[in-house]
Amino acid sequence: TEILEAETVVTFVAAGDLNVTDAVVAAGGASYDYTNAFVDVLPLLAEADLTAMNFEGNVCGMPYGKDSAPQQLLDALKGAGVDMLQLANSKAINRGVAGLNTTVRNVRAAGMASVGAVAEGEAPGAYVIRYVRGVKIAIVAFTKGMDGMAMPAGSEGLVNILYNDYASTYKSINTKAVTRLLREVEAEAPDITIAMLHWGSEYSDVHSKSQVAIRDLMFSEGVDAIIGSHPHYVQEIAFDKD
Repeated sequence: TEILEAETVVTFVAAGDLNVTDAVVAAGGASYDYTNAFVDVLPLLAEADLTAMNFEGNVCGMPYGKDSAPQQLLDALKGAGVDMLQLANSKAINRGVAGLNTTVRNVRAAGMASVGAVAEGEAPGAYVIRYVRGVKIAIVAFTKGMDGMAMPAGSEGLVNILYNDYASTYKSINTKAVTRLLREVEAEAPDITIAMLHWGSEYSDVHSKSQVAIRDLMFSEGVDAIIGSHPHYVQEIAFDKD
């Protein structure tokens, strides 16, 4: 008699980039009501077991526009079924470290998790552990940089960053820091580890040599799947027959 183990199916949906722009903020009208903004994608976002979105912007008070969205936008995302927001991306410190601090706290106040960034005073290396249908899932996030901006001295650990030269050429991978964090995640003994990476070049469908190296590093340190953002294009596919 052959005994087959029952399969557990977990659906994970990734969305983004949601870029905070003047037009996005204005879409909420005078009352900043974004309830209807996500109607067309609501079934995709809400019906998944876990939904993560790359959120490129800050939510840190007025004036509202490309540098800061109102809290109502986060509330609408939560209402649409989004569980966590990747904050390790190009716009993490558009309003400085103070803006990042407030954004992280506002994301949590809306009932979502912050992935890839923490507020001052918190332990560095933000990642999220979720249990879904008995499956332990780890989600970790990194960014290639922050639009050429450098973190103030002493604040480097607030955002998970892939490169040592993250404010210039993106050629020197911060292997030590990336490996250290991935091993912390692996020590949690997750069943599945998902890495959300803000990497590559905008409007390019070709991946770089350092992306290949980062991919190999991720997989060698326990990552099972990579969700990429930033290029705004679907990049070339590399098929590994193994």
